[in-house]
Amino acid sequence: MSNLYALFEERFSPNLTQSFIITKDNRTYSYQDLLSSTSQIAYILNSYKLSKGDRVIFQVKKSPEAIFLYLACLKLGLISVPLNTSYTASEISYFLDDIEPSIVICDPESPIIKENLLTDQNQIHLLTLDGSGKGSLIENLSNDACHESIVDTQVNDTACILYTSGTTGKPKGAMITHGNLASNAITLHQIWGFSKNDILLHALPIFHVHGLFVALNCALLSTNTMIFLEHFDVDEVIHHLPKATVLMGVPTYYARLLSHPDFTASTYKNMRLFISGSAPLLKEVSDNFFIKTGHRVLERYGMTETVMIASNPLNGERVPGSVGTALPGIDVRITADDGRILAENETGNIQVSGPNVFNGYWRKPDKTKEEFTDDGFFKTGDVGFLNDRDYLTIIGRSKDLIISGGYNVYPKEVENLINDYANIEESAVIGVPHPDFGEGVIAVVVMEPGKKEEFDATTLIKFLKQHLANYKVPKFVFAIDKLPINVMGKVQKNILRDRFQDAFERQTIAN
Repeated sequence: MSNLYALFEERFSPNLTQSFIITKDNRTYSYQDLLSSTSQIAYILNSYKLSKGDRVIFQVKKSPEAIFLYLACLKLGLISVPLNTSYTASEISYFLDDIEPSIVICDPESPIIKENLLTDQNQIHLLTLDGSGKGSLIENLSNDACHESIVDTQVNDTACILYTSGTTGKPKGAMITHGNLASNAITLHQIWGFSKNDILLHALPIFHVHGLFVALNCALLSTNTMIFLEHFDVDEVIHHLPKATVLMGVPTYYARLLSHPDFTASTYKNMRLFISGSAPLLKEVSDNFFIKTGHRVLERYGMTETVMIASNPLNGERVPGSVGTALPGIDVRITADDGRILAENETGNIQVSGPNVFNGYWRKPDKTKEEFTDDGFFKTGDVGFLNDRDYLTIIGRSKDLIISGGYNVYPKEVENLINDYANIEESAVIGVPHPDFGEGVIAVVVMEPGKKEEFDATTLIKFLKQHLANYKVPKFVFAIDKLPINVMGKVQKNILRDRFQDAFERQTIAN
């Protein structure tokens, strides 16, 4: 059987009394609780007469029950579609139309309920689950009503669809299979040395590859314990860190830990591993963290469509600024724009193949074909080089992706909204250095002739906040006479980035 849940359950049986999750208020869930709650939720889902491959959208706050919901979907062969909890009504409406879910499970405060997004879609069942683990989903559970069997799935069956945008601004659903997740989990569990004795401090969101797949899957394969925080709060992390052995985070986490006066030797005395991903870790932060703690943060590289691709070694040299070497069984190559494979230290397009690579974009066969080479390599859209030891360094993103605080922001999606706003002729959205988030989002606009005096950044930002998740909304908006373009008419965002690179240092408040 290739069902990912079956792989996990094989590891549970000798360790059912082991603590699985400990919450910040010291509620403890064992692996026996995991099995029971997952089976009970699976029973509820199965009562709606679902079939293998049916989609289940959930937009819920982080909780142990949300994890059990995800595992129940795996067990039944259903396709999980976790959504960012900060998505707005207009964003969610697109996902509902595109996915055509059988069931939607959301927080009672979700726009799905508050904006009555399912009013005209009565064939979709709606259940609730809040951040405390309560709601109509849980109210229906019974100790006597459990679904014990695991649906037989194949390696290429889709386990989860995560949405990622692109240069067109229209989000695409990446179909991630049971095989993708299983192969990646087994590899990471091995190369990062996880064991049942580890205690993972989990402060990541669970609608993202990093928190839902990388962190969770390593814990499940090891049957180790997770300290489960609702979100990253530096005071909470420092409070719990003495009990942990592993922390996975984005660069922001490490910058904030370093600047906290209570981050002392006694807080990290039991730590064996700090892992960073989802955005570049500044060399200065890496070096300062090593000087202070004696730990070199392990940087790795992944993306929605591929889960993890490369990692610095557990034992061996961890090179600041590099994401390490390709994981076992995964091929990474650097190519020129014409497809030629480049030699070491030559910068070009990063392409990858292996069992970790997704199965394509949901209902977008043409886009899927476009993103793969004829010999089966996925075009990541990132630019970088391999050195003489095959360590990979990423130097940019060919698709102008902005990564702010570990979240992906695709400029075209934001630009489309800005360009529809009154009196704006055109816009460019870029990422510039931010002391906390790595990159901060700003927008540069050109007003229609004669309208420059009517420019109001505050009003524009308020408008964008009504339609976009907050992390996508530009923190500053600048009006200029014209955007720099090349001979092909393409906006030269590199010039804009140079011009506004100190925007956050100058603390010019536009909102």
